[in-house]
Amino acid sequence: MNLQQFRFVRETIRRNFNLTEAARTLFTSQPGVSKSIIELEDELGIKIFERHGKRIRGLTKPGAAVAQVVERIMREVDNLKKVSDEFAQRDEGGLVIGCTHAQARYLLPQVIPGFRAQFPKGRVSLAEGNPTTLARMVLHEQADLAIATESLAHTPGLAALPVYEWEHVLVVKPDHPLTSLTSSQARSLSLEQLAQYPIVTYDRQFSGRRTIDEVFAQKDIQPDIVLEAIDADVIKTYVDVGLGVGIIAGMAFDPRRDKDLVGIPVGHLFGRHVTRVAVKSGVFLRDYVYVFLQMMAADLTRDVVQQAIDSAIPEEPNLLTQ
Repeated sequence: MNLQQFRFVRETIRRNFNLTEAARTLFTSQPGVSKSIIELEDELGIKIFERHGKRIRGLTKPGAAVAQVVERIMREVDNLKKVSDEFAQRDEGGLVIGCTHAQARYLLPQVIPGFRAQFPKGRVSLAEGNPTTLARMVLHEQADLAIATESLAHTPGLAALPVYEWEHVLVVKPDHPLTSLTSSQARSLSLEQLAQYPIVTYDRQFSGRRTIDEVFAQKDIQPDIVLEAIDADVIKTYVDVGLGVGIIAGMAFDPRRDKDLVGIPVGHLFGRHVTRVAVKSGVFLRDYVYVFLQMMAADLTRDVVQQAIDSAIPEEPNLLTQ
């Protein structure tokens, strides 16, 4: 048995048992991947994959155990490479950050310039996506870390740590009736009052949208959501053209920048939320990753991060067992 066979097994699982996709990802041929896996099965004396004709349907019961061992072996191989890079090129390397658009737009500009000043030879890449996709990217080591509000804390195999708290803000045009509310009236704004207006807000996978839906549902109120978007700037644009009132994450509203809009905090309606950063448990993090994490949040010291990694819930591979 050899590392190439392990790599083929791991990638086949990651590509939902699609040998063609696995081969394409690994820059090899599909017959070569299939043959290598069969040779490994013959050597082990067990069937790793459940097949229907030439198609792989999932993992057998012993195959699920093999997959976990393969994942650990390949993780340690990857760690060896990172250890080598750490001591051979301490201030060089790449940092791939998985993030939602909101984090790329509002959080990371406060961090990346300082990080680049400290590590001028480093390469930073942003990979935007929804929280579920970002979690998967970190688990598959396509990103070094991910930043989002949803999903990360509930994904086995990830160590997720808090970066900052935020609340939702209503954004309206200056002539909107809600701008006439006093401070105390704004703090007691009700869902019933809010539901009188058409609403522009986030797509269901982003920035506390699930909480918004749940709060309205608990009150048996059906809001008139006329537009959903993944981008707070898009939401603000449609508020500005009079489509409705916007509900966005608080960090996305800046009175100095958004001079044509008025912001009304509504944390009393939709609660407070935590944006988190996640890394994969069991991986070796280079020094500059620890530095980046602490630049995002002072409390994320090396000891705190390492403790979270050590205590993370083990990964549950997306396996179909028979």
